[in-house]
Amino acid sequence: MMHTFVAYVEDLPGVLTRVASLFRRLNINIHSLTVGHSERAGLSRMTVVCEASAEAGNRIRASLFKLENVVDVDDIAQAPSVTRELALIKVAATKDTRSAVFELAEVFRARIVDLTAESLMIEMTGVESKIEGLIQVLNEGDNPILEICRSGKMTMRRGHHTSSVLRALGAGADDDAAEQEPADVAPEGAAVEPE
Repeated sequence: MMHTFVAYVEDLPGVLTRVASLFRRLNINIHSLTVGHSERAGLSRMTVVCEASAEAGNRIRASLFKLENVVDVDDIAQAPSVTRELALIKVAATKDTRSAVFELAEVFRARIVDLTAESLMIEMTGVESKIEGLIQVLNEGDNPILEICRSGKMTMRRGHHTSSVLRALGAGADDDAAEQEPADVAPEGAAVEPE
């Protein structure tokens, strides 16, 4: 089964090497790996996608959490989530064949972000299957693909707040109900009429 691990790691040299070494030691191939700044200063958000059994997934999560400089780990593969990937695709195109690529990009809701006399670059954000579909159609056409650059999967839980998010919002992790306003409290700035 596929696992998607989201780890918050400190912005320090060597953290990525430690994570990659852990997967090598466990003999697990990483399908996708993305790292970028997070909503918390000094921490990066790392998304690692791999294929492993449920038991191995639990072992990976526990091992990641034990690593130095790893602050938080979550496996959100089975949770409701939103997953996207970014792709830049450079396609050979002349002034006579450009219009066909423009139309294709419009069908796939992609954007043309660069244009030269002999090529153009398509930017596309979406699920993996949508990007694969565009690549397949381009390969079947008259405009050969010159270069592809893909970001890997970026995933975020839908509607669920982890304890770290709740702390950032100023609410306790255990009191989800406490973050809701009581029904008799008026919004800020609104006049309250006496009963």
